[in-house]
Amino acid sequence: MTAPQPTFTLENRTALVTGANTGLGQAFAIALAHAGADIAAVGRKPPSDTAARVAAAGRRLEFIEADLDEARPADIVARALSKLDAIDILVNNAGIIRRKDALELDERDWDEVINVNLKAVFFLSQAVAQHLVARRAKGKIINVASMLSFQGGVRVASYTASKSGLAGLTKLLANEWAPHGINVNAIAPGYFVTDNTTALRADAKRNAEILGRIPAGRWGEPEDLAGAAVFLASSASDYVHGVILPVDGGWLAR
Repeated sequence: MTAPQPTFTLENRTALVTGANTGLGQAFAIALAHAGADIAAVGRKPPSDTAARVAAAGRRLEFIEADLDEARPADIVARALSKLDAIDILVNNAGIIRRKDALELDERDWDEVINVNLKAVFFLSQAVAQHLVARRAKGKIINVASMLSFQGGVRVASYTASKSGLAGLTKLLANEWAPHGINVNAIAPGYFVTDNTTALRADAKRNAEILGRIPAGRWGEPEDLAGAAVFLASSASDYVHGVILPVDGGWLAR
């Protein structure tokens, strides 16, 4: 009997991560680096702190400057490949939110959210998948969904639409690309300590309501996503396709 292989290692892999400057994206990049991957970080500003922490893990980070609302995903992938020889893993983390009553949400706010959270995700995934198919290489695509992929929420119509659409898109791409050896899955974070939740955490009433529903009794920290990210990025998940994995402290189970 041969010895089992270390299926959670990401040695000799490269991961493209969007929005890796802070918060959840930074946690994804650092977790994948600690598992052995080099990182292509896509964003509007250089992720200096993330780069330092990736370097401390003994891995390499290359910055790809891009605004996902404007840049062509194929160009982003081409620029990443000019700095790193291949892309094996894609983490579609970057996202934006607009909080307004549905009676007041305007078309610009709708379009900006859908463009970043859904349209850019599809075309970036397509570009990476085309690269993987051309290489005849296996790969992993991880989308970042939301509790609002399962629930409606309030005052976030465009965000809910984008994250609900992302859940369906994850399953569709899993169906189409599994024969190519590409796993497409999603992580659905619960209520985490990020810039997007600052207003909620500052609202004493809303904060108490949220904590009262989380069985774990606390807000998630970005580092709580590390295990799920490494699992879905590694060969440990080779037979996992089209899953939306909640990392929510038990929120959906309540």
